[in-house]
Amino acid sequence: MESNGTVEIITGLHIGDFFFMLQGAKRTIILTLVSISLGTILGLFIGILRGVFNKYVNYIFGLFLDFVRSVPLIIQFILVNAYFGISGHAKSPFFIGVLVLSIYSGAYISEVVRAGVLAVPLTTRRAARSLGLSWFHDLFYIVFPIGSRAVFPSWINIVIGLFKDTSLIAVIGYIELLRAGEIIITRTWEPILVLGCVGLFYFIICYPISKWSERFEKKVLT
Repeated sequence: MESNGTVEIITGLHIGDFFFMLQGAKRTIILTLVSISLGTILGLFIGILRGVFNKYVNYIFGLFLDFVRSVPLIIQFILVNAYFGISGHAKSPFFIGVLVLSIYSGAYISEVVRAGVLAVPLTTRRAARSLGLSWFHDLFYIVFPIGSRAVFPSWINIVIGLFKDTSLIAVIGYIELLRAGEIIITRTWEPILVLGCVGLFYFIICYPISKWSERFEKKVLT
C-alpha cells in the first residue's frame, strides 16, 4: 500500500521505520560488543586479583565494585555525562555509554571470575606447583581451564543482560534500538505494535546467543 511516497507494510508502519529500527539494532550490537569486550578484560583483571591475593586487595576493590553494582545504571549514565559536561570535556553518548557499560559489566564479570578462581581446589593448584609449574603456568593451564566451566554460563547471562541494559543509554541521547522505537511511536501512535517489533528484534538477537552458548558448553566445556 502506497502512502505519501512510502510503502506501508503494517498499519501505521512504513518500510523506513523498520530500517530505522535496524539501524538502532546495529548501534545496540556495536555498543554491546565494545562494552563487553572491555568489561571482560577489566573483570578478568580484577577477578583474578581478588581470587588470588589477600583480603586487603579484596576490600579495596570490593568497595568500588559494591558502589558500581549498587547505583542504578541510568543514574551512572546521567552522572558521568554531567561530569564531562561540567568539566568542559564533553564526550559523545557512545563514548560515555562504552565507559559506563564497560565498568558496570566489568564489576559483575569480576565476581564471576573470582568465583571461578576459587572454584579450583587449592590441593589441585598445590599439586601443579609441586610439579614445577610457575604461578602464571598454574593460572593459565590449571585455573583457567577448570574455572571456565563455572564462569562461561554466567558470562553469557551478563552479555545478554548488558545487551538489554543498553536501552538505558537513551537518557543521554544515544539512539539505540529501544529509543528508535520510541521515536517511531511519537509519529505513528502505535506503541503496542512498535514495541512488539522492538521486542522481536531483541529476541532475534538474544535467542541465537543463548542456544549457541548451550551447544558450546556441552561440546567444549563438558
